[in-house]
Amino acid sequence: MSDKGLSDEEVTKACADGHPITKDFKMQQTMLRIKDPKKSLDFYTRILGMTLLQKFDFPSLRFSLFFLGYEDKNDIPTDVKERTGWTFSRRATIELTHNWGSESEEGQSYHNGNSDPRGFGHIGIAVPDVTAACELFEKQGVTFVKKPDDGKMKGLAFIQDPDGYWIEILSPNNMVSITS
Repeated sequence: MSDKGLSDEEVTKACADGHPITKDFKMQQTMLRIKDPKKSLDFYTRILGMTLLQKFDFPSLRFSLFFLGYEDKNDIPTDVKERTGWTFSRRATIELTHNWGSESEEGQSYHNGNSDPRGFGHIGIAVPDVTAACELFEKQGVTFVKKPDDGKMKGLAFIQDPDGYWIEILSPNNMVSITS
């Protein structure tokens, strides 16, 4: 590996075809721990426009899971068993995990992965118009890490959710000019 990263040849060599059984695998969820579910649910639904797909409570373990995604509310099954299978068949959902009582713990916070030691970086949300989305976020008091015209990579933004996780706001049509 060079100081410029992997060459195209090295990438091709490193990427092997998966076992045939993997052809039906899909990216289903990313889990984020949250401190205050009221703040997080408001952010992901009202600010980002996601839909709550299903909530699961685990009283004996004192935590709840909230699954959110970009789905039409009218498509969500009303039968609990059917809804559970449906929820876990969606692509690219967010699982918010709330450990009960964390919302009232002074100083409780989760590592967002963008301070040392670095790890998890961000999730990405594709929008039709980054500028329009960011204007709305600004009116709603969202915290920005990077606005669309800041820095070297123009046309995309980074915002933070209530727990400080970074969310990239991008437009698929603009990514060609950004990545070239």
